[in-house]
Amino acid sequence: MYLNIGLSVSIPILEYPSNLTKSNFFGRTEVIDNTLNPDFVRKYILNYFFEEKQNLRFDLYDVDSKSPDLSKHDFLGQVFCTLGEIVGSPASRLEKPLGGIAGKKCGTIILSAEELGNCRDSATMQFCANKLDKKDFFGKSDPFMVFYRSNEDGTFTICHKTEVVKNTLNPVWQSFTIPVRALCNGDFDRTIKVEVYDWDRDGSHDFIGEFTTSYRELARGQSQFNVYEVTLLSFSVESECTFLDYIKGGTLSYQVVIHLAFTPSLGNPSQSTSLHYMNPYQMNAYAMALKAVGEIIQDYDSDKMFPALGFGAKLPPDGRVSHEFPLNGNMENPYCNGIEGILEAYHQSLKTVQLYGPTNFAPVVNHVARYAAAVQDGSQYFVLLIITDGVISDMAQTKEAIVNGAKLPMSIIIVGVGQAEFDAMVELDGDDIRISSRGKLAERDIVQFVPFRDYMDRTGNHVLSMARLAKDVLAEIPDQFISYMKSRGIKPNPSPPPYTPPGHTHHTQI
Repeated sequence: MYLNIGLSVSIPILEYPSNLTKSNFFGRTEVIDNTLNPDFVRKYILNYFFEEKQNLRFDLYDVDSKSPDLSKHDFLGQVFCTLGEIVGSPASRLEKPLGGIAGKKCGTIILSAEELGNCRDSATMQFCANKLDKKDFFGKSDPFMVFYRSNEDGTFTICHKTEVVKNTLNPVWQSFTIPVRALCNGDFDRTIKVEVYDWDRDGSHDFIGEFTTSYRELARGQSQFNVYEVTLLSFSVESECTFLDYIKGGTLSYQVVIHLAFTPSLGNPSQSTSLHYMNPYQMNAYAMALKAVGEIIQDYDSDKMFPALGFGAKLPPDGRVSHEFPLNGNMENPYCNGIEGILEAYHQSLKTVQLYGPTNFAPVVNHVARYAAAVQDGSQYFVLLIITDGVISDMAQTKEAIVNGAKLPMSIIIVGVGQAEFDAMVELDGDDIRISSRGKLAERDIVQFVPFRDYMDRTGNHVLSMARLAKDVLAEIPDQFISYMKSRGIKPNPSPPPYTPPGHTHHTQI
């Protein structure tokens, strides 16, 4: 018997063809003769992306001839899963029943994954500059640096952006750490382009200048680049634990908390103009954002039970305003079973609560922070997903809550729906300027904001829109998790011993 493997990447709503084709056929194992308990040896290398839903299909066949045509062999069963399910399982080992034959038990398949021993080094560096161009009429410049990795086709991909140093022509930027593979993809001579800009509040940043270098040049401590007087102050390299190290060692368990806005600016749910409108033929923006993000991150939540809460609504029977009400109506147990359970609770809540307001984020953030504060040993990491129309009412309190939460094991994803101005959300994101409150700077960047409208496919392909959204909102989570673990000196647990099939033993050579 042997396995056929099919691969499909970044499609949140899965539709498998009846037969594997050249476009999605990935590989075939070796044949193992005369056994009902095969232990396949052939391995396959896949690129793993936390932020993408990488769908897999495994078909098992009994070999009856040497023909490569699958129809010439007996079909024994199949299983569907995602690469995230395998990676997120204890010891990265997933056991699932085979199906595909009506009324018949087809046995069990065991799938395991391991990270290849590639470049785990991270580089820490610090830059300063002297006598930069003055770009602001009433002041000096507010410079920041943007680093780009060159690609095989000659294009460039942004890989790091420094903080903004306000009102100076002689900035000294904070040191930063970046994985070497993100900087040059393991090619030490690959071109690295660096651009320097003067920050403007409206986003139309003024270009000051650029230079190119390489990892090899940086590692030698080369100090000055071109005529822009940018100086490398320090450079060091250390080997780092990876996101998968924590998952495989069983250190990491994600706790995902969902919060949805129920404010009047979203419109009457019974009207087609409302962002909460339940079209019987397609999901609204709230449901699409929830499904896109939730279907990926649920692979890393062991029990798939999610607390789902709403804010900004009047609750029956007395009409009191709440900023932490359970979508399922159960105050004692707000947990919903999987993403479908959340969607069902969301639909039901729209029929019972009254949209009211205001849109207060601070109670939501503080709610999750209380749980995160109780588990700071690295065994759990909390992800708060907020879906809102962007009109925030308690900005000062929210900034304070985020600054306090930045020292805890938590990340915040904010998805803005609708056509509102999202200036406040951009400020909370803190990509350009680290968020602060009462003069205190956030210890880490824990907020990722994206406006859903930027990801809507022009042809109306909602599957593609959801895939694009999920990829961007989740891309920062692994690095945010690693930054917390590193700041607390928490190392991953040792990986469990490799799985040994029944009847097999490991022999030690002496």
